[in-house]
Amino acid sequence: MTHRFEDARILMYSHDTFGLGHLRRCRTIAHSLVEDYRGLNVLIISGATIAGAFDYRVRVDFVKIPSVIKLRNGEYTSMKTHTDLGETLKMRQSIIRHTAETFDPDIFIVDKEPMGLRGEVEETLAYLKARGKTLVLGLRDVMDAPHLLEAEWKRGDVLNKIAKFYDRVWVYGPPDFYDPLGGMDVPAAVRAKMDFVGFLQRSVSSLPAPEHVPRGDYILVTTGGGGDGEDLIRDVIRAYEADPTLTHKALMVLGPYMPAHQRQEMMESAAKIPYIEVIEFDNRMEELIAGASAVVAMGGYNTYCEILSFDKPALIIPRVMPREEQLIRATRAAELGLIDMLHPDEAGDPLRVAAALKTLPDRKPPSTGAAGGLRLEGLPNISRIVGEWLENREHGKLQVIKG
Repeated sequence: MTHRFEDARILMYSHDTFGLGHLRRCRTIAHSLVEDYRGLNVLIISGATIAGAFDYRVRVDFVKIPSVIKLRNGEYTSMKTHTDLGETLKMRQSIIRHTAETFDPDIFIVDKEPMGLRGEVEETLAYLKARGKTLVLGLRDVMDAPHLLEAEWKRGDVLNKIAKFYDRVWVYGPPDFYDPLGGMDVPAAVRAKMDFVGFLQRSVSSLPAPEHVPRGDYILVTTGGGGDGEDLIRDVIRAYEADPTLTHKALMVLGPYMPAHQRQEMMESAAKIPYIEVIEFDNRMEELIAGASAVVAMGGYNTYCEILSFDKPALIIPRVMPREEQLIRATRAAELGLIDMLHPDEAGDPLRVAAALKTLPDRKPPSTGAAGGLRLEGLPNISRIVGEWLENREHGKLQVIKG
């Protein structure tokens, strides 16, 4: 597809309170769309502290809003300790609204949080809806355990607001993998808007590989953002300490959000093991995963898509707090034979982790598992849907077409 649209605009919102998942998902979609459609501009509103650490393609840019971080107990706090959380949220809401007014998008895509962090996007949704813009909510394949998500959304009457504001709800996974709203009392008006577009495939760039890609075979151990990655890194280090016959080369990526004292402790522990190399962060994880013989991860959405995209044997040790999202995704993927999983309780046994690591590179890749959970059709499906909408816009008012 090389269709050209005259000054078409898409605005994306990524609240980014913890980790990099939301921003990386938005960036993947944005890059795919500008590659398919010339004349299309995408602007991403992001709260990620390191939004500027990534490369963005021509016609993709970002607006940084003040950062709010989610603590391990699920509460929020302002990134800057001297700034009141309420003030930070007011600033964010104002910047989001003014960005929407100035940028004047044809389509507004909101990632995961239907009304934004603490409802900060609701005013902007109302403003854009009144101007006939197309509003899309993007949900990952798994949100959380149904009882937890239902309780969270009931507090803000979220399902009814989705029905009121949004034109479409995209689920970034195939329908036979998992239903993110399954087990909940979902209004028919919301169900009718849902499109299961598929997983978002990842690819490597044409740039040279990062310098720290190890030579030869290596297992990649990645924590994603790293804010809650301490347990995974420690479990793997302890496995190497406990089993001297574990000699696979490992590259550990701690993640940019791992607290400094933990990072220091992990680096000191790993330095005593000749088979482990440690780096803090790489903004091109795709290349590291593509070059690995196998992957050990917590099973967040982006890493899971990369494991499928590059067809890598994987061991997932999911986190279970404050959300059960990773546990649900890993359990389902293991059921389908796509990955191996260790529950965090099992991963507390170093010899059990060592045994899993030793057999991992010889594990069959995901492509040999159940085909249903593997489909990576998200980007072409999104591109097709957006192209239809923008063509309609050129022929008159932008109307919503069933994807």
